[in-house]
Amino acid sequence: MGEGSRARRPRAGIVVTGSELLTGAVRDANGPWVARELGELGFEVAQVVLVGDRPEDLAAALRQVTEGGVELVVTSGGLGPTADDITVEIVAAYVGAELELDTAMQETIGRRVARWARRTGFAGPALDEATRKQAMVPRGAVPLDPVGTAPGLVVRRPDGPLVVVLPGPPRELQGMWPAVLEAAPFAELLATVPRAEARSLRFFNLPESEIAETLRDIERARDLSGVEVTTCLRRSELEVDLHPVPGSEPVAAELAGELIARHRTQLVSAVGATTDELLAEALLARGLTVATGESCTGGMLASRLIDRAGSSEYVDGGVVAYSNEAKTALLGVPAEMIAEHGAVSPEVARALADGAREKFGASIGIGITGVAGPGGGTEAKPVGYVCFCVTTADGQVLARDPVLPGARGDIRERSTDLAMHLLLRAAGGLPG
Repeated sequence: MGEGSRARRPRAGIVVTGSELLTGAVRDANGPWVARELGELGFEVAQVVLVGDRPEDLAAALRQVTEGGVELVVTSGGLGPTADDITVEIVAAYVGAELELDTAMQETIGRRVARWARRTGFAGPALDEATRKQAMVPRGAVPLDPVGTAPGLVVRRPDGPLVVVLPGPPRELQGMWPAVLEAAPFAELLATVPRAEARSLRFFNLPESEIAETLRDIERARDLSGVEVTTCLRRSELEVDLHPVPGSEPVAAELAGELIARHRTQLVSAVGATTDELLAEALLARGLTVATGESCTGGMLASRLIDRAGSSEYVDGGVVAYSNEAKTALLGVPAEMIAEHGAVSPEVARALADGAREKFGASIGIGITGVAGPGGGTEAKPVGYVCFCVTTADGQVLARDPVLPGARGDIRERSTDLAMHLLLRAAGGLPG
């Protein structure tokens, strides 16, 4: 199929404002979230730009994304009542529209802040002026009711892109997103976007270099130009996303099948589901429960397991047994076993798993013990050496003792990732 017979995905740019994002004090959550949402709607996200709360920088960022040939610009941040909240003012200049007071929005914001004002005693001229500032919108814009106190807006630049202006707090931005989809200018643009369903695969213990080599090999025999392939390593899982342009869906399906066939032993999900999702589903479907006995991960695995709503149905409990004495007293690890093999050993990991399972009466027990560093390593057991064991009530035993790379935090996080994967395997939740 030639490139000319396929519909082009419209391009979008995202501008995230906030000086705190540039200092590292706060991590940007909005750019990635909006990018995912736009991608699912069929847009090709060309740029995500972070800028501080300076008018010239924000104006330059808007020019930058526009020069990239985008049809949609989404901004987040800078909608508050203070002097450094300048996004609406800069966007108004960008689209060439005068700011005007939206009295209905002023009343809406006023009702939202009234109770807070009475409780705190901050009612007065300053609050009235702050409310008025937030109710100023570019002429011709479609205002979006606030989730907090800051309204959003949708406005088009003449002979240019549609601009969606959203608040900075992630809860408010995400809460306002349904209103964006319903706003007439956005709905009109979305109606012109050619849709093609993306495909997402997840693999465990598969390097990106291996997928890259596989793709090069497949491309030598097949035209893949109609499918954009992106890879991302997230929680030790390699996520491979296939984004076909409309008309190239069969090519994407064939490519997905080839990737699965060549890397089946590392496949976690052929539909994009995460290990966390699959583990919860497998445990619930089979009526199984889990108990944890953790040392070097210090409760990170238990925290990960109970992060999902409804986890009380399949998580019985966990013990952080960091010292040797705690391993013996709380989970019944024999002191002589620790003396003979060391606290970091496959034998102790097995005893932790059995002890946790027996203590809580669980179907599955998992033990983790390792050298997280930066000190404490030896030639036989270097920093990063971690022992895992999963035991089940029906006699299944899964054990691993890899040397994991990275600093202390990396090792503990990777240990938690591997532990989740072993639990998924024990629960029978991996593809056959």
